[in-house]
Amino acid sequence: MFRSAFKRNRCLIPVSGYYEWQDTPGGKQPWYFTARDGSPALTIAGLWDEWKDKESGKPLKSCTMIITEPNKFVADVHDRMPVLLAEKDYEPWLSGKAGLELLKPAAENVLQKWPVSKRVNSSRAPDDDPTLIDRVPL
Repeated sequence: MFRSAFKRNRCLIPVSGYYEWQDTPGGKQPWYFTARDGSPALTIAGLWDEWKDKESGKPLKSCTMIITEPNKFVADVHDRMPVLLAEKDYEPWLSGKAGLELLKPAAENVLQKWPVSKRVNSSRAPDDDPTLIDRVPL
C-alpha cells in the first residue's frame, strides 16, 4: 500500500507529544508521551501521498506516521510506538539515503510519560485544550 510513498514521498511530522492508551480494569487509560529532555518537539518519520477524492474529483494530500514495536519504556503502556527520528536522521530519511535501518524503537531515555484525563477520548473535548496533557492521579 505504501511502497511508492516509501520510495518517493517521505516526510517529517513534528509533534509536541503523542497519546497511547493502556487497557486497564477501569477502561482505557490515556498516557501522554513527550521528550524527556524538555525540548518542544519530537519528530516522527512519515509518508505522504496525493490522491483524487472519488466524490469531488479534487486532489487530496494525506500523510501517515510510521509505527514500530515499542521500546521497553513504551511497552509498559502499549504494544507499538511511532518511529522517532533524531535531527541527524532528517536528511537521510527525506532523501531516501536511509531506509529500514531508521525504522526502529527510540532509545529508552528519549521519552517521558504521564497519565492524562480520559477526556482525551471524548470528541467533545476541544482540540486546543491545554489541560488534555495535564498529569492526573491514577
